[in-house]
Amino acid sequence: MNLVLYNTFTRKKEEFKPIRKDHVGLYTCGLTVYNYAHIGNLRTYIFEDVLKRVLIYDGYKVNHVMNITDIGHLTSDADTGEDKMVKEAKKEGKTVWEIADHYTKAFENDLEQLNIIPPDHHVKATAHIQQMIGLIKRLEKKGFTYVADGNVYFDISKFPEYGKLGRINVESLRAGARIEVDSAKKNPFDFVLWFTKSKFDDQEMKWDSPWGRGYPGWHVECSAISMYYLGETFDIHCGGIDHIPVHHTNEIAQSEAATGKKWVNYWLHAEFLIMNEEKMSKSKGGFLTLSKLVEMGYSPMVYRYFCLGAHYRQPLTFSDEAIETAKSAYNRLINIIIDIKKNRTVNKPNPEFVNKMKKLFSKKINNDLNMPEALAVIWQVLRTNEIGNLEKYDLILEFDRIFGLNLIKAEQVLEEEAQQNVDVQLVEQLIKEREDARKSKNWAKSDEIRDKLSDMGVEVRDSSEGTFWRMKS
Repeated sequence: MNLVLYNTFTRKKEEFKPIRKDHVGLYTCGLTVYNYAHIGNLRTYIFEDVLKRVLIYDGYKVNHVMNITDIGHLTSDADTGEDKMVKEAKKEGKTVWEIADHYTKAFENDLEQLNIIPPDHHVKATAHIQQMIGLIKRLEKKGFTYVADGNVYFDISKFPEYGKLGRINVESLRAGARIEVDSAKKNPFDFVLWFTKSKFDDQEMKWDSPWGRGYPGWHVECSAISMYYLGETFDIHCGGIDHIPVHHTNEIAQSEAATGKKWVNYWLHAEFLIMNEEKMSKSKGGFLTLSKLVEMGYSPMVYRYFCLGAHYRQPLTFSDEAIETAKSAYNRLINIIIDIKKNRTVNKPNPEFVNKMKKLFSKKINNDLNMPEALAVIWQVLRTNEIGNLEKYDLILEFDRIFGLNLIKAEQVLEEEAQQNVDVQLVEQLIKEREDARKSKNWAKSDEIRDKLSDMGVEVRDSSEGTFWRMKS
């Protein structure tokens, strides 16, 4: 089955047809690295990873670009408020550069923990200032900009198709607008391409430009970076639905105004993660991070499984009950796979049934990345009597190319999960007491401690190099 994707731009499912045969240019908006990623952010990155895995599964060579926003993103998308990086640097008593470096590394670690395939180009905005200046100069030359109070603005009145992604009626927006007024703007929805010191005096990150020493606006970075790596027209652009009305709308305006071409062919957007009937947001405080979930007893793969249980275009509600249900289902899946792996036997093959399952799975994943129905296929495979464990195991590993649950390491996952629920300090203490008993040839006490550890689910192994322990599988 050919891949069909829901295109936000056209509001319908469309068969995916790349610009270049068997090649896909993919751009995904990265994190603004002023704080840790919250699990709502991470839901979007998991969806984008699934998209990439499906494209690879279907035989495409994917050139994936993701930016790191380490400059220019304000607390409001409407060019108002404080710079998020500067605000956090003041709060933590660090430089902006230190904040960016720390949270970039934390974000990359989150992606690794979630088994997300790294982008081909994971690039910092601060490393592409010249590309942004070049794009602004192109817009200036074509008459799409104006300078007011030292800042360079994009004039949306010069781009009649402004708002077409979100089907925004600018006139009705203007009539009902409740936004902080920037007196320098000709239109409330014009946006800044380049800030100078007239906007903020305390910005550490500044560069020389034709318009004065300053720094770029948030929106211009994605356009400049994506076109630098993927060309002036590319296949797919992804992000969260909150990016549609402002960020992605402004990206389209400046990109197409500069080139005179269609910028992106397919727009894909992930819905919100809902918590306490509100979308996950750092600005509300108390947001959940991946490391916090791990502290609560939920591994990164449990969270990934939780996200796969809902279609990316549907809101996903996070609750204690929901994540606990996902944990139970995931652990059951792992245990079944371990049992299948241990009991693989050569049996009479059933290639017709195997091919049937492969086609069914392909149909689900190529129908706009329908992960809930794809998960149902893997459970169907696990329960069937039509094939033996050898074929089941091979199918599971093939399907996991899409799920990204690292099912080939099922035993290791189970052991790590078990270790989260054992008192490691107590185990180490009992191991030492047992070693002391063995040295004094108190075999009765040594056996007693071994039995106690066994009851805790701990397997003890003695060797010439010492005593080692692991959780029983």
